[in-house]
Amino acid sequence: MKLSVISQYLPELNVMIKLLRFKHWQLFGLLFVVPMIFQSLAMLSILETGKPTIMLVVFPIMMLLYVGILFGWLYELGTNLYEKLPETVNMNLGKFKTCIFIPVAYILLILIFLLGMAFQISVDPNPLVFILLIPIHVFSMFCIFYCLYFNAKALKAVEWQKNVNFSDYSGEFFLLWFFPFGIWILQPRINKLFDDNG
Repeated sequence: MKLSVISQYLPELNVMIKLLRFKHWQLFGLLFVVPMIFQSLAMLSILETGKPTIMLVVFPIMMLLYVGILFGWLYELGTNLYEKLPETVNMNLGKFKTCIFIPVAYILLILIFLLGMAFQISVDPNPLVFILLIPIHVFSMFCIFYCLYFNAKALKAVEWQKNVNFSDYSGEFFLLWFFPFGIWILQPRINKLFDDNG
């Protein structure tokens, strides 16, 4: 069995693994209900004050929370499933970690840009920046799809304890892709794998 050095020596620091033990409705609430409430409050504030710039401050904060929880969940799921993989299944954890980091860094840069616009640090954006963002955005999307593939394959391989093909885990892949719906089906299965006795 593959063991993580961090979880082996410092289990108390692995706080994000608790996301894997959340019930499906709790995770759904954190990722969709809470942001909807923030969004609604921000919109009401805009209507009352007449200042749409408040959204440039609220949106990055909402996105930071959302990205932190979603990518934290994906990261913990992938790294902890990797530890439970049977010896016959070979997956590249380093590539997975890199592919998690790239979209997070990209989103953080976008959020910094939005905050800069909100506080008028950079008033005149360069059109070349937007042209350069297109390939970075596409690559970031590729990385997200790789993470979905990694988690879907690892989940099915851990459940079946053998190597699997895309036809075996394609359902899990699409459930991860359409996360708001898939969480209701996948999270109970993940709970079984990562309960305190598992």
